[in-house]
Amino acid sequence: MSDPGTSRRAGIRDLASAAGEALSLTWRSAPGGVTGYVFLTLAEAAAPIATVWLTKSVIDRLTTPNEAVAGLALGLAAAGLAAAALPGIGRYLRAQTGRLARADAIDRLFAAAERQVGLRRFEDPVFLDRLRLAQEGAGGTGDLVTGVCGSLNGVLSLIGFVGSLLILSPAMTALVLLAAVPALVAEVLLSRRRATMQWDIEQIHRREFFYSRLLTGVQAATEIRLFGIGAFLRARMMAERRRADTAENRMDRRELVTQGGLTTLSAAVAGAGLWWAITAARQGSLSVGDVAMFVAAVGGVQAALNMLVSSMASVHEGLLTFSHYVAVIRTEPDLASVDEGTAPVLRRGIELRDVWFRYSDDHPWVLRGVDLTIPHGRSVALVGLNGAGKSTLIRLLCRMYDPTRGRILWDGVDLRDIPPADLRERISAVFQDHMNYDMSAAENIGLGDLPALDDPARIKEAGVRAGVHETLSGLPRGYDTLLTRIFFSEADKGDPETGVVLSGGQWQRVALARALVRDGRDLMILDEPSSGLDPEAEHEVHTSIRKYRAGRTSLLISHRLSAVRDADLIAVLHDGLIAEQGPHEALLAADGHYARLFRLQASGYQEVR
Repeated sequence: MSDPGTSRRAGIRDLASAAGEALSLTWRSAPGGVTGYVFLTLAEAAAPIATVWLTKSVIDRLTTPNEAVAGLALGLAAAGLAAAALPGIGRYLRAQTGRLARADAIDRLFAAAERQVGLRRFEDPVFLDRLRLAQEGAGGTGDLVTGVCGSLNGVLSLIGFVGSLLILSPAMTALVLLAAVPALVAEVLLSRRRATMQWDIEQIHRREFFYSRLLTGVQAATEIRLFGIGAFLRARMMAERRRADTAENRMDRRELVTQGGLTTLSAAVAGAGLWWAITAARQGSLSVGDVAMFVAAVGGVQAALNMLVSSMASVHEGLLTFSHYVAVIRTEPDLASVDEGTAPVLRRGIELRDVWFRYSDDHPWVLRGVDLTIPHGRSVALVGLNGAGKSTLIRLLCRMYDPTRGRILWDGVDLRDIPPADLRERISAVFQDHMNYDMSAAENIGLGDLPALDDPARIKEAGVRAGVHETLSGLPRGYDTLLTRIFFSEADKGDPETGVVLSGGQWQRVALARALVRDGRDLMILDEPSSGLDPEAEHEVHTSIRKYRAGRTSLLISHRLSAVRDADLIAVLHDGLIAEQGPHEALLAADGHYARLFRLQASGYQEVR
């Protein structure tokens, strides 16, 4: 399928593919609802046609003496009842089918997003725009079925009314149908323009959402109020809103002018037809019933054409949006991966051999030929200045990216040859930019290893190791206390049992507990595990971590060099290379980068005289 990120206009093949996917998805989700809705569509299309013919017959019999009309009247009443009742039943079935299809589509969409092995797609603005439109397309799956059934209803109604009109006047029938051609072409063109406009303004909507989230979220609230930047951010948000509104207003004006002209054309054709029918009736070539049927048939043909054109345009526009959904669920993973095999139990260690990496061809090199061994059962510390590439190296070890050049070996096996899920199952980590989940304390820890969610003892043990057990057990509902206030009304927030907000240091301990509950993994990664802690808490945490990682394979990253001095091996990352490595005392004796940084930090704690 063509990439909506590079081609803004989907071709016929793309639309056909999107239509097939939408119909297949809806049928799998709700076969009974689709079947019932189709039958109702057929009945809805037949009811007004039957009403027109029955009305003509009743009027003709009324103008003829001694003709019975009771049966026809009952039939007319039944047709009217059906025409009144069927739309309500159709709306019910449409809603039920739409909900089932929408749920299935959204589930498949996010499952497709999960299939992305690494992070590259989620750092690509084009993919993010496409993903946002794909969510909109998934939510409108039921509307596509409505549009298809509406088109079917329009076609059937059109056939019935055209057949009725042909009996009276083939020439007038041709005129009415020809008048609908410009409407069909115009609606299709308008739907394409609207889909293109939606793609063009998607980035605008994402920026607007960014500013609105800043203005309404708690994370930035303190800085916004202290620095007085709320009005500035609001102005930027409204500027994006006005840009989007300008584009949408321009589209609305185009539609108004076009549809106004088409409505005028339809009215002119209907007026001409009515003039012809009245003239023919005066001349005796049409009966009173014929005139009534002609008027109803012209109105029915135009209504059916409007329904058909509108439904086809709606389907066309929906397919253009749904094509983004199809593109996402068919997008190949950003990293090639194998489905079979397992990561061998780590017995020798992890090797980085001549590893080069940059985020794209336009970016500078972050790593420039890193050679490093993390021996099994040993602790390795990685130090360096900000921007040296330490966090990038961690992402490569977790295989969020692949090296641009070189290899990373896990007991001699290239990470590319290990299923990503299996590799990550053997790694535990606490990240510098760890997540704070708006869930309970137990869930925040248990997410590190999902089976632990059903094992409170494991969760508490991890809390003890991370030094956060007393804090969490002292909360209003203990480990079951929600660590958020965002899900409650302002009135509820006065009650401490509705949720608790932790401090930054407490959150860091919770993140550490989340890593520690993932016990028994082959590799433990600790990326700045104590950066937000006070000196006493930092000492306590590192003492606990030191005991935990004794005899285990671990990689520790910290700017506080006092925390890494006891590591078996310390590697200094400088200018994308391992500049030096060795134990603490040896590096001090070498008087290189590490010694300079260590003494610089130590000088800050020496007494000034």
